[in-house]
Amino acid sequence: MTKKQVYNFAPGPAMLPAEVMAQVQAEFLDYHGAGMSIVEISHRSKEFAALAEESDRDLRALLDIPGNYKILFLQGGATSQFAMAPMNLLAGGRTGDYLHTGIWSGKAIEEARKHGKVNVAASSEKQNFMVIPGRDEYRLSEDPAYVYYAANETIGGGEFQTTPDVGNIPLVSDMTSNILSRPIDVSRFGAIIAGAQKNIGPAGLVVVIVREDLIGKPSANLPTLYDYAVMAKEGSMYNTPSTFGWYVAGLVFKWILKQGGVATMEHNAIARSAKLYQAIDQSGFYGNPVAPEFRSRMNIPFTLADEALNDVFLKEAKAANLVELKGHRSVGGMRASMYNAMPQSGCDALIDFMRDFEKRHG
Repeated sequence: MTKKQVYNFAPGPAMLPAEVMAQVQAEFLDYHGAGMSIVEISHRSKEFAALAEESDRDLRALLDIPGNYKILFLQGGATSQFAMAPMNLLAGGRTGDYLHTGIWSGKAIEEARKHGKVNVAASSEKQNFMVIPGRDEYRLSEDPAYVYYAANETIGGGEFQTTPDVGNIPLVSDMTSNILSRPIDVSRFGAIIAGAQKNIGPAGLVVVIVREDLIGKPSANLPTLYDYAVMAKEGSMYNTPSTFGWYVAGLVFKWILKQGGVATMEHNAIARSAKLYQAIDQSGFYGNPVAPEFRSRMNIPFTLADEALNDVFLKEAKAANLVELKGHRSVGGMRASMYNAMPQSGCDALIDFMRDFEKRHG
């Protein structure tokens, strides 16, 4: 069956590389000659063990992950980690410092307060999250267990362009929407959290990269299933993992390696986002409120000069095979999410449509 060609700008679940989807389709009924689908194969089988080993190795290669870090392939999405991270890392009454830069870091703060002490070390809430606080604005605790930040705020469209400098304090970061889109120095982090449904694979899987010395000292009465140390010891298979999600993630890792790695993904992201921001800024019809130096490469919200045209814009965009452009309900307007799988042609098609729409309705 031929798939209808559309450009999917959804914030997540997001589009996956066409090449990966084709491979999933080709292998779905018979995985590597096993006579069974990948969704039927036991996570204890030698076939899945090989898959798990390869995905670990490929992700380590992509991000140059040091040997003293464990990679966990867990269920529940990144939101589950808003609780799991403090439950595992705030034992002994220690404090977690948080940078509040948008809706998702705000949710993480709310959840962490249920499980330990929280200090909001910096916030851009008064600026409506249109900027990222500078280092001179941080008010860190005396001895925090970690400093948490959301590397990219999917809804508001702000992104940290550099890694926060907090000295030897471990960083914990939610990188759900920009992981594998730019190089990072993993050794500066205590833990990296990434839901799969944007740059890695289907929804339901979350990848956690955690430094070994930080695990194994969880909060009291921590459920076994939520213990990083247990999951690390069991190879993320204490219970049945998200086998299909893990499989697709492994294919995406191989696809990125084939494209040239994270450096290529960053080059593509810069090219896409720069073109779209330029089109917005040069227009008198569209606008983006985020300070230019903090604008996300992944999620680009924009407004129309006349909000009454929003529904018309979405209807005509869909007819032009440009879908899922409606902005988040808390922000309004439009949002173009362009993760690693978005081809340059998709960005170009959106810009062409926006210019044509402006000519007809501006």
